[in-house]
Amino acid sequence: MKKAIKILGLFLLVFFTVTSLASCSDDDDPTNNDFFAGTYRGSVSYSDSDNNISSDQGSVFVTKIASGTKYNFAFSNGIPDLNGVEFNQEGDHTLVMVGSTATSYIRIDNNELKILYIKDGKTWTANCTR
Repeated sequence: MKKAIKILGLFLLVFFTVTSLASCSDDDDPTNNDFFAGTYRGSVSYSDSDNNISSDQGSVFVTKIASGTKYNFAFSNGIPDLNGVEFNQEGDHTLVMVGSTATSYIRIDNNELKILYIKDGKTWTANCTR
């Protein structure tokens, strides 16, 4: 009897572990969630008058903050973060930075992150997927 309970307990543990991992989806859409956090991987870079950082194996951790329209971008490789960037929804599943221009934009959806952000002589770029 103890062996049957042990096997049943192990089965339940495996079932709940698999269910929990399956519920963490990379298909979460940053436009449809009140809370969003996701990691995008790919090429990232940063430059200013003192630094020039670049990596093809970088990452950007994106979080939606409490306002519901602002996002934070935490870069790998010692690149300074971008915080409090405001977005508008464009189409069903795409967010575009408020004030985007041809030389400064951030575009994010559930699969892709594109950044070319220039401010105060500093330049951030990212071309990442998840």
